[in-house]
Amino acid sequence: MKKIVGFALITLLLLVVSACGRPSDPSSASTEEDGEDVYTIRIGYLVPEEHSAHIESLNFKEKLETESDGRLKVELYPNGQLYGSDREAIEAVQLGNLEMTIPAVAPLSSFNEKFLVFDLPFLFNDYDAAYKALDGDLGQELLDSLEQNDLKGLAFGENGFRHVSNNEGPIESPEDMEGLKLRTLENPLHTDTFKAFGANASPFAFGELYTALQQGTYDAMECPISLYYTNKFYEVQDYLTLTGHVYAAAILLANNDFYNSLPDDLQALVIEASEEFRDDQRELAQQQDVEFMEKLEAEGMQINDLTVEQRDEFRQAAQSVYEKYEDQIGKDLIDRALATND
Repeated sequence: MKKIVGFALITLLLLVVSACGRPSDPSSASTEEDGEDVYTIRIGYLVPEEHSAHIESLNFKEKLETESDGRLKVELYPNGQLYGSDREAIEAVQLGNLEMTIPAVAPLSSFNEKFLVFDLPFLFNDYDAAYKALDGDLGQELLDSLEQNDLKGLAFGENGFRHVSNNEGPIESPEDMEGLKLRTLENPLHTDTFKAFGANASPFAFGELYTALQQGTYDAMECPISLYYTNKFYEVQDYLTLTGHVYAAAILLANNDFYNSLPDDLQALVIEASEEFRDDQRELAQQQDVEFMEKLEAEGMQINDLTVEQRDEFRQAAQSVYEKYEDQIGKDLIDRALATND
């Protein structure tokens, strides 16, 4: 009898200890003393604290917490503190292990291939064309389509036009990229684009890229101006060419079940705050591009732009990518995106 009682006590103790060590589910609403439910939103993303997305996330947090009268609490995790890649962060949000993230759009195509349209090279001639596509019916359709992936697309932010850097010399034509070991995003369309230019292109985790460039595993890369500066790639890349080959949007993503669990007034507040984030973050991102470009030159990067004729040469080389992906993306979707240039 004593053995049975002793075993029962040990079992009970183990259950208590186990329960104490189990983390609570932050995505579930907690209840304050006044009876109001409080919802915690954890937002994890790769960009560092200097980046426009983090700076505007601070304003996003303040608006949600203040205007919800404390019913929303927002925790920010910049600089890849929680997940080392956009893909991992998106998966975490999809599974409900994280409430929100702000990834680049490109890795999202692994979850929803319609988003491949935004990765087509030289799709948009300028910012205005990109905004017409992203903020219009086309962009809203794609945001809505994410619900089938257990994601809630809130708004498109901005990383800006992407450019190419390397350690060999200025790039003025596709021939200058021949054989370059170039890191691309985790997106087959991006990889195929640079292979069409002649580069030895392959995807690689962004969080490990600086070291890979430093060690010579890669000798070329491509990303927006902001990331060149905030991640100090100027220390391991000598030449920057303003190719503007892809307009890189970012996106505010939430777990769809979590979003739907919010009361209607809080859902509306999240949408309103997301749209304010979009507009303010884009404005700040463009201001930073000008500042960061000057700082990159001051740090010793040699920067060259392409002439209209040189850019057309890259456009022509990229036509094979359009042909390869037309059936997968859909010609209608591509034509609607291209039409925003008119």
